Amino acid sequence: MYSLKDEYDVRALTFEYHGIAKREMDSAKAIAAKAEVMEHRLFRLPDLKEAEDIPGGEFAGLPPTYMPLRNSIFYSIAGSYAEEKRVPLIVGGHNMDDAEVFRDVRSEFFEALERTLWLGSTILNRRRTRIRRPLSRKTKVQVVKLAASLKVPFELTWSCHRVGMEHCWECAGCLSRLESFREAGINDPLAPFNQTKVT
Repeated sequence: MYSLKDEYDVRALTFEYHGIAKREMDSAKAIAAKAEVMEHRLFRLPDLKEAEDIPGGEFAGLPPTYMPLRNSIFYSIAGSYAEEKRVPLIVGGHNMDDAEVFRDVRSEFFEALERTLWLGSTILNRRRTRIRRPLSRKTKVQVVKLAASLKVPFELTWSCHRVGMEHCWECAGCLSRLESFREAGINDPLAPFNQTKVT
């Protein structure tokens, strides 16, 4: 969003699914407002659950935050939104580290999905609406460095997987955040202590 806001009229799309932390939703709203997007649409999917919330669900080798076919669902909805608004680009913030864990973050998936959207929509096909992933070749550490250069308001961001008013600093999301900021050599304004890597 921050890398595109000076070049495009940006519309933001946030999904509210089962079990999502309220603070994550608040963060999405605050960042969209800070970026002065043209529209921020909230799409509610109350029955869509992550693996840890699915009774009897077994997803060997995948983290508890895995959601079955998450990006097939999210990007199909984004495609519908793009068709409605006649936009040329759908942009996602997936990074290189995500692709090592999730199949639906890899380039092959998005290339096939883009073609599927064109096949399913006369408007998207005519406009050749593309799916753009500007962070796909960057690690989480590189993403933090880029975000700092773009003056992304880190104080408004949210990484915790648990419900609460503050980061727990113990879950996978929090630990990944701490490590990424530390390796990037950038202080996290939300961290309970200085995270800059000592060299």
